[in-house]
This record gives sequence, structure tokens and C-alpha cells, in this order.
Amino acid sequence: MAGRGSRLRPHTLTVPKPLTPIAGKPVVQRLVEDIADISKETVEDIAFIIGDFGKEVEEELLTIAQSLGANGHIFYQDSPLGTAHAILCAKEVLRGSVVVAFADTLFRADFTLDTSADGVIWTKEVEDPSAFGVVKMDAAGVITDFVEKPQTFVSNEAIIGIYFFRDGENLRSELQYLIDNKITHKGEYSITDALENMKNKGQRFKTGVVKDWMDCGNKAVVLQTNQMILGFVKDKETLIHPSLEQSNTKIIEPCFIGENVRLNNCTVGPYVSIGSNSELNEVVIDHSMVMSHSVVQNICLTESMIGNNAHVDGRWNRLSVGDYTQMVYESKG
Repeated sequence: MAGRGSRLRPHTLTVPKPLTPIAGKPVVQRLVEDIADISKETVEDIAFIIGDFGKEVEEELLTIAQSLGANGHIFYQDSPLGTAHAILCAKEVLRGSVVVAFADTLFRADFTLDTSADGVIWTKEVEDPSAFGVVKMDAAGVITDFVEKPQTFVSNEAIIGIYFFRDGENLRSELQYLIDNKITHKGEYSITDALENMKNKGQRFKTGVVKDWMDCGNKAVVLQTNQMILGFVKDKETLIHPSLEQSNTKIIEPCFIGENVRLNNCTVGPYVSIGSNSELNEVVIDHSMVMSHSVVQNICLTESMIGNNAHVDGRWNRLSVGDYTQMVYESKG
């Protein structure tokens, strides 16, 4: 999760993309909770590979690991040298059974692990495979080829960024081989090359079935993902905090409303997430997200993202407003 998240700016200028809250929980928290929930083995270690996110973010990540009964670890990828290089940054915890996940997507998938295979790679059909690593399979579902960002069509089964390896030590060795021999694509070390080498040595990889693949890369898809997750968890999680203060307000569920939120003369929902300590006055809002400690008033919003500590007051309809931003409409008539 060391990427800059440039497609989601301005929201990632102050908050790393994997900590973007979806239905009230950071993307990375939902990801590791889902993986831990389906694991038949006890999760002993959770390693977060990050950039320079600051001590506050690191403490939040370690708390997520602790909440799942695991040891938390922080590792740093200081240069954007590719997926294989990123994973190898956590080489000291690559042992035993390992799940690797890239923290910019959420998913719903069949997580039945075929322990007869050396690994499981979760894939999903996509329209444009040239932007992804893809796999080819035989009739039994065993992967026969790994191809990184093919420029001519070979398969539309894209690798979504979730992997299971039965032997973490072997994974570490194959990643180190790429680094030692400078095997790169456009200056980056790719996990796809390591997978291809492992397959050529006789290791068997199968694919896992993905039901829903939810991107968190830009504003539009973050809002779509927030909507989908609210729909999935509405009967499983308490989404509206009991500290909510409201007057003359209608809430159309599903919505997430955090701690100490105040709503006055509002219509909220459906598919709205509001972070803690935010206040909305004279607002109609749907299919949108408002982060923490923000004030929104005198406005009708849809398909909008409002950052933390923002102040929005006026006659806009669709907004993407970063943290610590003020937008006030003043009529001159």
C-alpha cells in the first residue's frame, strides 16, 4: 500500500488511499478483516508495506492488526520499484502460508483454498486486459501462463491483486531472484515474473472465483464501492452511531453515520457515509461521502466526496473537495 493514490486526489494528499473510509472503515481494515475471517488458520502476522505515511498512520495500522489478534509489522517501500519489490520488503514474515493483497480494491470472493495447489490466484474477467497481469488456464482450472499487461489479446482473466502461497519461503526466494538478476518491466519488478518462474519449475497454481471486484482508485469508483459495501453490510454492522443528534431530519438507509454527528433539517441517503464529528445543516444528500470534522450546509449534493475538516456552504450539486478546504457561495444579487 505504498502508492501515492494520485488518481484519488485531492483526497489522498493528506490521507493515504488505503485509509480512505468505506462505509465507516478504512479500505485496508475491511480487506484484512475479510481475509482473516475466511482463513482456516490462525493469522499470526499482518505486514503493511507503506511509504512515508507518518507515525499516526502506522499506529492505526498496527491497531488494526492487534484487533485481529495478530502481530502487526510496518515495512517501507521507499522507491516505486514494482509489486515484487514491494512484497520482498516484508521478507522477514514471508514464511509458512502467506496471503498477499494489494490494498486499493475490495472484493467478494470464493475463498475455499485448494490445498493441493501450491497457490491460488484470484482473477476476474475484464474488458481491457492490457492494463493488468492476466492468466491462461487449462480445462482443470490450473494456470498455464502468466502474462504481464499483454498488448495483444491472450486472456481477459485479470489478476486482481489477491494471492495465496502455501510456501512463503519459496515465494521470498523467487522474488529475490528477480532482484538479483534485475528482471524488470519498464524499470519495475513484477510478481507476475516470479509466478511464471514458479510455474515453469512445476508448481501448480489455480484460480479463485471473484464475485465482486470493487475498485477504490478514483472518486467515481470509491462512491460506487461505498454504495456496494453499505448494501452488503447493512444487516451485519451497526452503521448509525447511537450518539447521532438529529432534528427535522430524514435518513434513507443504508447509510453510515459516525460518532457525534449532528444533522439539522436534512434528508440523508440513500448510500451516504458521514464521518465522526461532522455537522450537516439544511442539506439534501445522496450517494456521497463526507469525512470527519466537516461542516456542510445549505446545499443539495449527489455523487460527492467532502474531505476531513472541510467547510462547504452553497449551491453546488456534485463536488470533490479535499481536506481543510472551504467553499462558500455568496449571492451578490
